[in-house]
Amino acid sequence: MIRGKDMAIPLLAVGTAAVASYVLRSERTASGTSRSKADLGARLIGPADVPDDARIVDASARRLGEIPGAQQALDRAVRNGARDEWEHITLESDGAWSVVDRIRQSLPYHNADTGSYNGVYVRYNDRIVVLDAIGWAHLEDPIR
Repeated sequence: MIRGKDMAIPLLAVGTAAVASYVLRSERTASGTSRSKADLGARLIGPADVPDDARIVDASARRLGEIPGAQQALDRAVRNGARDEWEHITLESDGAWSVVDRIRQSLPYHNADTGSYNGVYVRYNDRIVVLDAIGWAHLEDPIR
C-alpha cells in the first residue's frame, strides 16, 4: 500500500516544475514584442480599367515612398507584367499591419463598388498599377 508521505514529495516536485514552466513561458511571451504580417500587392491594369472617380497618384509621390514595400511591389508588378495576378511583398515587423491604415489614410484609396479594384491607382511611367494591402493579419504571439 502506498503511503501519503511517499506520494507527497513526487507530487511536490511535479507541481513545482509545472509552476516554473508556466512562469517562464509567461515572462518570455510578455517580454517579446507582438509582431504583425502584411502583404502589399500590386498589379497592372489598362487605362480603360481605371474607374472614373479614382484619383491617380504618380509613382514618385513622397507619401507613396513613405509606405514600406510600396515601391518594391510596384517595381515587381511592372517588371513581371503582373496583369493576371497580384505581385506581393510580405512585411513582417512590428506594426506591419499599420500599412493597411497608411495606404487608406494617406493616399487617395479607391473603394470599388463592382467591376474595379480596391486600392490606390498609381501612374508608373506609362502604365497604371493598382496597389493595395491584399492580406494582413495581426499575430498575437511574437515571431521568433
